Amino acid sequence: MKKITVLGAGSWGTALAIVLANNGWPVNLWCRTQEQKEQMIMKRENTKYLPGVVLPGNITISSNLEEVLTDPSPLCIVFSVPTNAVRETLNKVKHLLKSSTILVNTAKGIETNTLKRLSEVFEDELPGISDRFCVLSGPSHAEEVARGVPTTVVAASSKRKVAEKVQDIFISPQFRVYTNPDVIGVEIGGALKNVIALATGISDGLGYGDNSRAALITRGMTEIARLGVKMGASPLTFAGLSGIGDLVVTCTSMHSRNRRAGIALGQGKDLETVLKEMGMVVEGVNTTRSINKLKEKYDVELPISQEVYNVLFKGVSPREGVVNLMTRMRKHEMENVVLKQVQW
Repeated sequence: MKKITVLGAGSWGTALAIVLANNGWPVNLWCRTQEQKEQMIMKRENTKYLPGVVLPGNITISSNLEEVLTDPSPLCIVFSVPTNAVRETLNKVKHLLKSSTILVNTAKGIETNTLKRLSEVFEDELPGISDRFCVLSGPSHAEEVARGVPTTVVAASSKRKVAEKVQDIFISPQFRVYTNPDVIGVEIGGALKNVIALATGISDGLGYGDNSRAALITRGMTEIARLGVKMGASPLTFAGLSGIGDLVVTCTSMHSRNRRAGIALGQGKDLETVLKEMGMVVEGVNTTRSINKLKEKYDVELPISQEVYNVLFKGVSPREGVVNLMTRMRKHEMENVVLKQVQW
């Protein structure tokens, strides 16, 4: 049986390795450091990211990239590294990749320097990769996935057979996978929900209630769809798992790093302190920078994202940001959006 390689032993990479191993696949899990490798081999547990979850015996842990990519060549490679490490990782491994290997990206963000979606980053480094590239996204906290809590996600690819192959590889009684041809929509939904989660966290940190959170989630979904459609996505995608599904779970769960960071900001902590105390990547922070530029590039109005940017980087207080949102010009809720559906 061919192996599957997972690049990145953070919480999500480890959780997906467990899903794959429980499906019977031999899995190579790549760690960035020798220290983490030794700790995980010794304890059969990722104590930093998923304490208390035992790693199945068919997961082989390594810190050697060449080893996990060539011994033997994997059927599928899952990239589970932070957004701004994707291009660097691709540069390190692209000379080792076979043309038949399916590549699955699980990071949710926009590359800060280029404002590119991650599928575009893959295409930059590996021209023609769209024929074997897939995005795996949806409402899926690693802490629950690793423990077998029923979860549903979406596999998005421009090639139906690739999406269905990834579906076959990952699907299980605990991990249901749907397919979708709308790569743009799935990527934008996965990236922008982190910015809205920062906003809902800030609201919670200020002591506001369910009304405020519901308003931010609902109007945040409008912003995500507004930008996504301008970038070529189908608005229907945002009613699905990678849209409203991922947004709700990220804005309401304490598993969400972005929500927890937002809560700390709302309680009065500065960004530097928050990130230091988190000790893990908070994707929404860099995504907020990117979205502030994308809204100008595509000439779209994203008031919630703008206020999150102002709080993070412009010295605006969280309470002032709320006042700015609540006192904007009067609007009609419904907007004229041309419905279209991306198809294979």
